[in-house]
Amino acid sequence: EVQLVESGGGLVQPGVSLRLSCATSGFSFGNVAMSWFRQAPGKEREFVAAINWLGDATYYANSLKGRFTISRDNAKNTLFLQMNSLKPEDTAVYYCAARTGPRATMTLRDYAYWGQGTQVTVSS
Repeated sequence: EVQLVESGGGLVQPGVSLRLSCATSGFSFGNVAMSWFRQAPGKEREFVAAINWLGDATYYANSLKGRFTISRDNAKNTLFLQMNSLKPEDTAVYYCAARTGPRATMTLRDYAYWGQGTQVTVSS
């Protein structure tokens, strides 16, 4: 059974950092691209970041470049998202997702497996 379980979300003040994790099982994590998407209340799910199977190619939403960093540990089947200088507009449910191939994309429909999400709320 494929499982993706996000963790690390919470309620934080503007300007702080959070690190999200996505623990996976049930598929060959080291052979597939992974990504993070997010969905704010009343909005569509949007692309955040993606990383290829080896971890040597990463992609980001333009508005998030420089603040967010995606990484992976293939030995531990785990995906990460380091989020710095958080803003209220970063408030959303964050989802990790897995492709069935090695190349990362920024397109939601390219990802076959999804976690349940972790809530990130940025508020003073």
